[in-house]
Amino acid sequence: MCGIAGWMGPSAEGMGCREARAVLDILEHRGPDDWGWFTASGEGVRSGKHLPEDFSGPVQFLHRRLAILDLSEAARQPMSSQCGRFHICFNGEIFNFIELRAELEREGRTFHTLSDTEVLLEGYAQWGQDLFRRLIGMFAIALWDQAERRMILVRDPFGIKPLFWMPWRGGVAFASEIKALMALPGADRRVDPQSLCDFLRFSTTDHRPDTLFSSVKSLRPAQMMTWDARNPGAGLKDLGRFWAFSLDREIDISFDEAAERLRDLFLESVRMHLRSDVPVGAALSGGIDSSAIVMAMRQLEPNLELHTFTFQSDDPSVDETAWAEMVSSAARAHTHRVRPGVRELSEDLPALIASQDEPFGSMSIHAQYCVFRLAKEHGITVMLDGQGADEMLGGYPIFSAARVASLVRSGQWGKAAALLYRASRLPGRSRLPLMTGPFLLPEAIQAPFRKLVGEEIWPGWVNREWFSSRGILPRARYAPGQGTRFLKDQLGRALGESSLPMLLRYEDKNSMAHSIESRVPFLTTRLVDFVFSLPESHIVSDDGTTKAVFRKAMRGLVPGPILDRRDKIGFQAPALPWLKALQPLIEAKLNSEAARSMPFLRLGAMHGEWRDMIEGRRPFDFRPWRWLTLLGWVERTQPDFSV
Repeated sequence: MCGIAGWMGPSAEGMGCREARAVLDILEHRGPDDWGWFTASGEGVRSGKHLPEDFSGPVQFLHRRLAILDLSEAARQPMSSQCGRFHICFNGEIFNFIELRAELEREGRTFHTLSDTEVLLEGYAQWGQDLFRRLIGMFAIALWDQAERRMILVRDPFGIKPLFWMPWRGGVAFASEIKALMALPGADRRVDPQSLCDFLRFSTTDHRPDTLFSSVKSLRPAQMMTWDARNPGAGLKDLGRFWAFSLDREIDISFDEAAERLRDLFLESVRMHLRSDVPVGAALSGGIDSSAIVMAMRQLEPNLELHTFTFQSDDPSVDETAWAEMVSSAARAHTHRVRPGVRELSEDLPALIASQDEPFGSMSIHAQYCVFRLAKEHGITVMLDGQGADEMLGGYPIFSAARVASLVRSGQWGKAAALLYRASRLPGRSRLPLMTGPFLLPEAIQAPFRKLVGEEIWPGWVNREWFSSRGILPRARYAPGQGTRFLKDQLGRALGESSLPMLLRYEDKNSMAHSIESRVPFLTTRLVDFVFSLPESHIVSDDGTTKAVFRKAMRGLVPGPILDRRDKIGFQAPALPWLKALQPLIEAKLNSEAARSMPFLRLGAMHGEWRDMIEGRRPFDFRPWRWLTLLGWVERTQPDFSV
């Protein structure tokens, strides 16, 4: 797990020694153990650890290392292939590197390290781009082919590891974090109006290649892009995706057979994700997903010194400590809890905003931040987490509504009514009938339903004229969709666009802020391809049970009371009491110079809504938190709004 950065351009005018040192310093938290550099030109390649004063070249790589596999200096990056043709700068882990190495050795390849990085190099030399679809892991890769004078950028199938790029000095710069790109001289800081609008209205980010800076783009999951030194003016060329999930395939398999197969795939994934030369722990909320990971870790490694880390909330309604204790006890794990209050939140907020690179709409990010900090304090370098399970297995209440929509569209009105009746009586699902409406109605008449579930097309505190003058128009949050497999459509959207990319950004930035590698064993192509091939009734059953097939798969492994839970909490902070306690900070930010600098906000309306919340005339929601993180981001990054 590491931080990477680099530049490709038509001349030697890229990062000089001073700029390169600044970028390495910015990325230090991603890789405090080691660092290295690489340059390439028509005359040859150079590499090393300590930056030379004449650091220059049309191709430049920088690397910060968090040592996880093969802790020796031999595994330092950037790394070159034995033939000297290929050179790699890599962030992530390849969990099936042992199997791939054995396959490559049968092909006659030899190895001088025990690292997964060398497996990538020799695998690319053997298979070319076909390598990427063979990988089980999380990765962001920059790979230079000296013979072809060509560079390829590639990202893992789910976008677990970040990779950003932007045009710079007639070429292209890339990095693991936006702040590293913004540190380059002359970086374009103009804001992207559409991304800004999406965050202000729906708290959504990371759902498109665009970021809040119009110049900075994100490689999409499984995307490959290339830059050719022989045609540098063409910039980055999109090579397409090496993998994509399918929503159209459905296999004929019984519920019990599906559960047995899913159990095998899940345990195999956890087994691979346990490969590490440093201590491994687990984030444990007490929900089904994290509990399954912890219990699988214990079954697969009976002698593992297992540590779990849990957020304890001051709000009893969202505190899952008792559930987490049940699992830790069953797994014979060392239990660690963190219970931060609003004072810690206030103190951590500047660092949290700095680490996330873009604003965020959920206070649960701070809970996750504190869990990773606690793990670091106890000497843990690798953590396993349940991210992605809700998106692929239908864990959120909205997926029960989508399953109702599937049944209605296929004419199964009786089943739809029964599911809606049962599911809407589960904890946290009282508004399920309202959630179902946007899935069934044409977009043109969805507005009344959006208002019922608390969504305004243009909130009064947003200057809609500023956006409309820039061609930004209102868009529906819920797509009506087509066909009868509507649940799968929404699962695919959550996995690839609306939910998971944002959560993975939070996870990556929070873990790496504390130099911890966070692994997500639910997110493998084998698991997702299998789950998405199942009938919808296996995922959300006709009686409203979410994650139905996974609950069955985990019987006998995970404590029964955990599998029988029907509520949905996660790492949730006591949001409303904390927002009230943050009143002085929120009001200071609303009166700040940063707030006055933003022409797309109506500050009078924001003050009015805040007063109404404080004085009880309107219910509290998360918009003040959204304002707070946006204003903090603006103060830190100084974006340009003259677009």
